[in-house]
Amino acid sequence: MASKVEVKNLLEAGVHFGHLTRKWNPNMAPYIYMERNGIHVINLYKTVAKLDEANEALKKIAASGRKILFVATKKQAKDIVAEKVSNTNMPYITERWPGGMLTNFVTIRKAVKKMASIDRMKKDGTFNTLSKKERLQVNRLRAKLEKNLGSISEMTRLPGAIFIVDTMREHIAVKEAQKLNIPIFAMVDTNSDPRPIDYIIPSNDDAGKSIEAIMTSVTEAVAEGLAERKADKADKQPEKEAPKAKAAPTPKAEKTEKVAPVAEQKEAPKKEEAVKVEADDLTKIEGVGPKAAEAMIAAGIATFADLSKAEADNIKTILTEASPRLAHLEPASWPKQAQMAADGKWDELKEWQDNTKGGVEDSEE
Repeated sequence: MASKVEVKNLLEAGVHFGHLTRKWNPNMAPYIYMERNGIHVINLYKTVAKLDEANEALKKIAASGRKILFVATKKQAKDIVAEKVSNTNMPYITERWPGGMLTNFVTIRKAVKKMASIDRMKKDGTFNTLSKKERLQVNRLRAKLEKNLGSISEMTRLPGAIFIVDTMREHIAVKEAQKLNIPIFAMVDTNSDPRPIDYIIPSNDDAGKSIEAIMTSVTEAVAEGLAERKADKADKQPEKEAPKAKAAPTPKAEKTEKVAPVAEQKEAPKKEEAVKVEADDLTKIEGVGPKAAEAMIAAGIATFADLSKAEADNIKTILTEASPRLAHLEPASWPKQAQMAADGKWDELKEWQDNTKGGVEDSEE
């Protein structure tokens, strides 16, 4: 299990140091403890609470199989984020944020495929047939693509969430994620606006030690979610093999089973009903984040089948009443996606999600 972060550890890492009081954002007032020597001090007890909340949500997203995109292009953070995130096999951006990375994901994928095609050329010998000048140009292009997009080469669809270090610097990433209803996790300093962020971690986003302390905790939670997913897959394999072994003795036991089938049949439906009541992972629907899923489950929309029958206007009302932060979500395509999920058409759903921006259908494309 991921070790629980303590206030003492955050204090030693300097997570509590905010910006100058004259540079503060008034919306960060609830997370500020005091002012000392012209600098705001962050309330670390609130940081710990918010960090635990964010870690729990990230763990669920990782366990569901969705990717989490980490973004940190500032000098102090890029090396730390690259080191920590690469251990979890999650995508990350540490150079320049490519405009349209999320909103124009199809074009970004084309650039990644170009990188893969160059690698194939080198393997099959086609690269050697080019002139010296052409080889030099291709190598330069490959190096440029690797620098900017190498870490997201395995991200075949939009991420399930985005984690940002310094929301002011990465404001374009924040806006793109907002537009596509992708949950935003972020380290938010006293000079930043926390309102667009779904999961706020009030902390010093300038000091290397502070960034490392938060990133260590966050990546541990992601790794734990991935471990749970791996364990669940391992548990499901023996279950599939078990019915084959039990199928053989049924013909011999026909006479004895006829005597007392009533008691067995009465118990069986109860087990089936218990399975039906269990909520599906609604975050597999493009545009649905952990908080939106919680709101719908609380309102009685717990499975893909329930969501497929719900009307978009009713879903919108449920989200708005649950939290003002969920009011911007557009659930028009959610029932359609849920129907595919309920029917088990996962390949069809994945293809639809890859070709649609953030689960929002429009006539632009």
